[in-house]
Amino acid sequence: MSGRYNLPDPLTLIHPRSLKNLNYHLQELVKGRLWLKILIGMMLGIVTGLVLGPSTGTLSQEMSYTIGEWLALPGYLFLAMLQMIVVPLVFASIIRGIAAGEDMEQLKKIGLRTVAYFLVTTALAILIGLTLALTINPGTYISSELVQGTMTSNATQTDTSEFGSFDVAELPGMITTIVPTNPLGSLATGQMLQVVIFSIIIGVALVSMQPVQSKPLLELLGSLQEVSMTVVRWSMLLAPIAVFGLISKFTLNLGIDALMGMLVYVGTVLLGLLLMLIVYMLVIIVVTRRNPLKFLRSIRDVLLLAFSTSSSAAVMPLSIKTAEENIGVRPSISQFVIPLGATINMNGTALYQSIAAVFLAQAFGIELGFGQLLLIMVTVVGASIGTPSTPGVGIVILAMILNSVGIPTSGIALIIGVDRILDMSRTAVNVTGDLVTCVIMDKWVTGKKTANEEFIEVANQEAQRRVHDEDVIVISPGE
Repeated sequence: MSGRYNLPDPLTLIHPRSLKNLNYHLQELVKGRLWLKILIGMMLGIVTGLVLGPSTGTLSQEMSYTIGEWLALPGYLFLAMLQMIVVPLVFASIIRGIAAGEDMEQLKKIGLRTVAYFLVTTALAILIGLTLALTINPGTYISSELVQGTMTSNATQTDTSEFGSFDVAELPGMITTIVPTNPLGSLATGQMLQVVIFSIIIGVALVSMQPVQSKPLLELLGSLQEVSMTVVRWSMLLAPIAVFGLISKFTLNLGIDALMGMLVYVGTVLLGLLLMLIVYMLVIIVVTRRNPLKFLRSIRDVLLLAFSTSSSAAVMPLSIKTAEENIGVRPSISQFVIPLGATINMNGTALYQSIAAVFLAQAFGIELGFGQLLLIMVTVVGASIGTPSTPGVGIVILAMILNSVGIPTSGIALIIGVDRILDMSRTAVNVTGDLVTCVIMDKWVTGKKTANEEFIEVANQEAQRRVHDEDVIVISPGE
């Protein structure tokens, strides 16, 4: 059989109607599903970063860095838009959230119970981190040559020495700084903890005033809040492209090799974060009797965005929207708890910092006694309260914690290479903690809904019905 077979072009075997139906089904699949669009952007970003990374030999190190910066440009713009709107949104949301209660006793209940809950869960997160680190001993898996290399790194020592050591005598001054002496300056520079404190003071003052006197300012803040949420909705259209660019740059710069020598440490932190997530789900089951899987499904958009941006502050607007529309939390709760939680409720960060401190002590051969472990716990709790909710800030706060117990800050060079992936993971846990707190406080703090809240609840129910309708994929019959 010497004759040739005349094989048809494979593309001619695909009927145009099949391509049309496939395109239709794909559009229906992603329609209204921000989480799926973000997930696709993440996966494409990982593939792009691995293909264009210098480890493949396709591009030089310099060219990979340049391409990574350009790919990340939509992500930078996305983060800038969100950070631009965070301060006015937080300012308006906290004040309106407090004023919506219209009851000083209810406000006192919300505030005291929320702060107490935050402190308890932060302490629990630190205990989980210390227990895992002392049980697994991740610092013993690091080679002595690598540790000695960090000891001789003057650059790293110089970069971290500016943070100084923790001194108990400085604590009163640190507490004093949380009250803004120049509120406009705090708003302009984005000092979130001071903005939150100022907003709480203004909100409490409005509750104590007559409705006729407080109504004009509340209406103005309501308009400001609505404008902020409109900008947030616009920015969400850019989210999948932003995630693609940020993940591409991250994968380009880090690569796979940087993770290999730190797998035990990374695994310990991720296991701790997973245990903290399980604790949250147990709280959801016990306190609210909700299905934890349905709860996670309702907040998946926020979690994926928090993982991608590594910033609790950046996803704060979406967190408030999700709390009210997807999980049915009263605005008076969500608009108070989430901005406050994004500032002082950093359970994932606290867990990470406790593990990192023990890991580096083990790597340097430093024995930590009970007093030092207790000091780590107290310092981490204090640091987590004022930690800015922006990418990478946890590694800066870690320097202060290490100094407080006499661990060389040069050891940060050991973990800086893998901090980005851990930063992304702990941010998702931080945001989950804030949303769980919203549900808990909504259950614990009962109160009569205001007319405004009743209107919002009806609108949220309608929005949930629309989301449910969009989640149903309608398959049209083939032609």
